[in-house]
Amino acid sequence: MNKIVFLLLFCSLNAFSQTVLLNNNSKTIPLKDLQHHSIAVISDNSHPLFDSIVAKYAPVTFFHTTGDWNDLNDRLKLYDLLILRLSPQTTFDKALLDFTRERKAIIVLQGDKLAQLNDINTPVLWAPQESDLFSAAQLLFGGIASDNKLPWQFSAKYKKGTGSPVAKIRLGYAGKPLQIDSIATIMEQAIQGKATPGGVVLVVKNGNIVFEQAYGHQTYYGTRAVRTDDLYDLASVTKIAATTPAVMKLYDEGRLSLQDYVSKYVARARTIDDKKDIRIREALLHEAGYTPYIKHFEKLQPSDLSTDSSAQYPVKVADRYYLRAHYFEEVMWPNTLASPVLTRGKFVYSDVSMYMMREVVEKITHRRMNEYLLDSLYLPLGLQTTGFLPRNRFDSTRIVPATENDSWFRTMQVRGYAHDPGAAMAGNVSGHAGLFSDANDLAILYQMFLNKGVYGGERFYKASTIALFTSRQSAVSPRGLGFDRPDPAKQYPSRFASAQSYGHTGYTGTFVWVDPATDMICIILTNRVYPEVIDNVNTLLRMNIRGRILDQVYLAIQKKND
Repeated sequence: MNKIVFLLLFCSLNAFSQTVLLNNNSKTIPLKDLQHHSIAVISDNSHPLFDSIVAKYAPVTFFHTTGDWNDLNDRLKLYDLLILRLSPQTTFDKALLDFTRERKAIIVLQGDKLAQLNDINTPVLWAPQESDLFSAAQLLFGGIASDNKLPWQFSAKYKKGTGSPVAKIRLGYAGKPLQIDSIATIMEQAIQGKATPGGVVLVVKNGNIVFEQAYGHQTYYGTRAVRTDDLYDLASVTKIAATTPAVMKLYDEGRLSLQDYVSKYVARARTIDDKKDIRIREALLHEAGYTPYIKHFEKLQPSDLSTDSSAQYPVKVADRYYLRAHYFEEVMWPNTLASPVLTRGKFVYSDVSMYMMREVVEKITHRRMNEYLLDSLYLPLGLQTTGFLPRNRFDSTRIVPATENDSWFRTMQVRGYAHDPGAAMAGNVSGHAGLFSDANDLAILYQMFLNKGVYGGERFYKASTIALFTSRQSAVSPRGLGFDRPDPAKQYPSRFASAQSYGHTGYTGTFVWVDPATDMICIILTNRVYPEVIDNVNTLLRMNIRGRILDQVYLAIQKKND
């Protein structure tokens, strides 16, 4: 058992926190507006659990000091917020106190030397025991609430009963863990049955992560074990983690109406008889009649692809594989617009609807959808992995390969580029696929949904917008606007799912389900299309891995509530 896992277990068994917040007159804690801060954590000893929890909330850089605080000056010039974690062994000299006064800082103090801080007004989180550092890391960001007071007097300044409250404004990691041993059995069956080489399962209950586990390996024959912070190709979960949230933003701000014609924003559709009067609402419900799926890769000519990057071939679709410039605008988009509308008014799931929605978002915002989402949603939420084009930001070893042999057009391993051919050919930014994320970021995103649009002290959506898009909006299907919803007749996705629940599946083997009735989020990330689609795509479905896991989550919650 590694040290972080051991400490997490220890802290979960000792969940009562004695951590006290002091000197918070400026309301610095809980930290807000994380995207506007550059944070450094400075300490004189190692504490992997504290560091790992802090890093879940914000991008941070860690510095170790031997006590020469002045030596850190040059290295800290780029940081506007310092978190000083002081241990019982820290020397409280003038250099340390001066260092603290001269900067925007927060002190996390372990031990009984609180009186040494009488002369400073910096916010202090006092953690009497090492195990309290687990809660201190969360209190910094409002992951848990606290109204703790000092249990005795340390000095005239730090009297018994002193302490400021902290509100819970973000996802927490302090909930008592759910015991769901059966999930390991189900995932082992999936791995042994070649449904997927590995995966991550995460469960949120009442605003806290109560289950988070990685299983198996990134590939069947590799040695790289899956980690909980690995990034997965979300495939069609992109629709509810990128495109639909972008449309919701614009709706929320009054910049589009669900009754608007798609052609209001997609000019070339105005002259196409079967597309000019399709409404945004119809597209989001998959009732517009668009062609379900277009095999754009079948139109590729040898001259469209190159193994070398150049101005003529700038669109990277895989390692050492490039698509020619303007292929989307000159070939893919005209073919998409020319595809027939055949089933209008009926529910027929269509990727074309989300191609259209990306165009709508980009027309209104005058920005690429990935950039718009990053600035308006992902960074303000504190998401660190969610986004398109992950190879621009992360080492490839952290990105789980979608497939070893893309038999459609790339004939090679696909790692960090959209598995969906159309999304890859659209520059890896599309409305129907192409988004990557780890499980923790998805938990944050959908906790904001459960919070009715609020997270981290900031409102992202009106509560009415969340309710509208996630509730049933169709007379011919159970669907919401962009969101999948339960079908009781098919016991989909689980016989226990409430009528309020919503979510989506992804072709690569991903799954998100949110249930307001039980205040629960279940996230399952796998790469079921590995090593190739032909052999593996149906095994996960046939074994009903995702549905069985979700059933076990509901049963564990029911058992805990009994």
